[in-house]
Amino acid sequence: MSLPEAPSRLTPELRTTAFYFTYFMGPGAAVMFLPIWLSEKGITTEQIGIMNAVPVFIILALNLVVGRLADKAKDWRQVIVIGALIAGIVPVGLFFVNEFWGILLFWTLASLPGGAVGPVLDAATMRMTRRNGSDFGTIRAWGTVGYMLFNALTGFLVVWFGSDIFVPLFVGLALLRAAVSLQLPAFRAPPGIATVASVIPQAGKLAEIITKPWFALPLIGFAIILATHFILNAFGSLLWKEQGVSEGIIGPLIALGAASEAAMMFVWKRFGGRVSARHLILISALVSILRWTAMAFSPPVWALVLLQLTHGITFALGYLGCVHFIANWTSEDIAAETQSLFTVLQQVTSVIALIGFGWVVGTFGAYAYLFAALAAALGALCIWLSLRMMQPKEDAKAAG
Repeated sequence: MSLPEAPSRLTPELRTTAFYFTYFMGPGAAVMFLPIWLSEKGITTEQIGIMNAVPVFIILALNLVVGRLADKAKDWRQVIVIGALIAGIVPVGLFFVNEFWGILLFWTLASLPGGAVGPVLDAATMRMTRRNGSDFGTIRAWGTVGYMLFNALTGFLVVWFGSDIFVPLFVGLALLRAAVSLQLPAFRAPPGIATVASVIPQAGKLAEIITKPWFALPLIGFAIILATHFILNAFGSLLWKEQGVSEGIIGPLIALGAASEAAMMFVWKRFGGRVSARHLILISALVSILRWTAMAFSPPVWALVLLQLTHGITFALGYLGCVHFIANWTSEDIAAETQSLFTVLQQVTSVIALIGFGWVVGTFGAYAYLFAALAAALGALCIWLSLRMMQPKEDAKAAG
């Protein structure tokens, strides 16, 4: 199936930025209010964990298939647009369900398409920006700006209009993302243009590169670190509400973390090429240990502000390090598949975390963050072992 590309005077980077801006708006609203909305409908913390884990678990079976199909398609754009269109229509079913199984069904179906095309979007944008000499971090940062905007705005909308606003808001944002996807550019290099595969001699096939422990361990390590963030995504707003923090403050707190993430992505190009990708991932792991340890002791709002500001390090720094690390060592013909494999690693650890944290939060409350700190320490160990196996040489410049 070929989807015609809409003509536009805007650059490919600007058109991709517009899509990233809308891509994370719905998730931004969901992180702020989904746990509270589910709790108001009588869903337990264990069921909330399952509600968040099931889509991730199913996407596990789809990611590599979608990545492989995207790599074989005429352009990665086709898969991205189809996924966005499906993800825009399915959430309408949330208007018609009010109990656990019905919500689980439509929340899962609404989450699958967007989650499956995310790695394809990252891989396609990375290749386009490297070819054009533009900055992936800046484009990706606008996705975080959209996420942050609806972290903060959703809290105020709920205060003004009540919890019934959540589903119409989420559905509207999904439809907006679908509409904006139609103006995405073609991402692949035109015939005769040099690609990453032709200028990086060490780039190899997926089966060859992924079996190297020094390559796999940093990705596994950061996948574990990323999974620790799911306790904040799935239960953070609920835990803060139980600690007496109002919805009007919870939204801006979550948005503050996203602002820190966006700031890191905007400034990445100024320093990312000076430090090896794996050292940056290791820094994100060490700061994660400190962040989750402090969160376990229910700190006051002023301390939560400081802790949320570290999100740019615990997530964005490690994420950008991984994306560049992968791009430095893989060729264009396996770009989406390799990025999808990295996402599969994230999803495996996330499923374990979401299901496990559902029980841990119900039993230990905020002390569940101590388990997250231990998991981050395990991720740091994986990255450290990789550096011991092979010191950074060809991958020494994270910005590639």
